Amino acid sequence: MSALIEELKKEHLEIVAALNEAKKLGILSKEGQTKLLSAKASLLAHLKKEDEQLYPALMKEAENNKGVKNTLDLFAIDMENVSKVVLEFFDKYSGGVLGEEFQREFESLFVALSTRIRNEEDALYDEYEKIIQ
Repeated sequence: MSALIEELKKEHLEIVAALNEAKKLGILSKEGQTKLLSAKASLLAHLKKEDEQLYPALMKEAENNKGVKNTLDLFAIDMENVSKVVLEFFDKYSGGVLGEEFQREFESLFVALSTRIRNEEDALYDEYEKIIQ
């Protein structure tokens, strides 16, 4: 496995662990909020790394590989939806308005990110590994 993919998978584990820890602490608690903000920072750094290091190689391969292009097209739609959920969640609650709606939306965020991570690792990372070999 390439160093980049190992690093990205490790970051996925850390992000999910931080979200689980926030949930365990109680996302309405001060500690849970702190952990959630930490997860946000980690997630944004992770997405930046993917944009700079993973996607350019995949997009270059997609120019001549219809299978990779189709996979990327599918992921682009999915990522737009996940990004929207994530950004709206953090924008909406950055002011500290919390309650039952916050908890429901946190669960939606958690499910969307978990699904995205699983799909990324199962499809995109495998494609990347094939390209760099």
